[in-house]
Amino acid sequence: MTFNVSIPDKNDPRWTQRNGIFVRRGEGITKWLIGDTTTVKISAAQTDGRLGVLETSVPPGGGAVAHSHGREDEAFYILTGDFEFINGDEVLAAGPGDFIWIPRGNRHGFKNVGALPATLPTFLFPGGHEQFWIDNGIDPVPGEQAPKWGPEEFAPLVEELTRHHVTLLPDDPK
Repeated sequence: MTFNVSIPDKNDPRWTQRNGIFVRRGEGITKWLIGDTTTVKISAAQTDGRLGVLETSVPPGGGAVAHSHGREDEAFYILTGDFEFINGDEVLAAGPGDFIWIPRGNRHGFKNVGALPATLPTFLFPGGHEQFWIDNGIDPVPGEQAPKWGPEEFAPLVEELTRHHVTLLPDDPK
């Protein structure tokens, strides 16, 4: 089978431009937030607003309270561990290799239901919300685990979440 394909001249910048971004293992901005350890792998500032990527280590029992986003869609890909994911009014069991797409305005959240820390990359479209971790997270202490947060640590974040167009939608709103 033969194809007639027009190939750009070697002077075309598509041959040589190097606009891709390579982030190595262990690189990125790492913060502790609500008991999780999250690394911002790439931010909206680096992708002209198109994408933000987080990689989170979630301890057993940890995760994100149910909420919805007003500006971004989210996609999750489970690398390790076992999760319960909230998708609207349903709860899904999810494990390694599972993928979850959450469009903006959709109630969602997750919890590590396993006995070991779990790894969960999150993709934000468009990027921007990853700045929440950078601005509100705690710098990790080498050799220590992220502290579990209680209501007194979480309460100041509610106003900041509102600025990020995030609405909390927990099961028990009290």
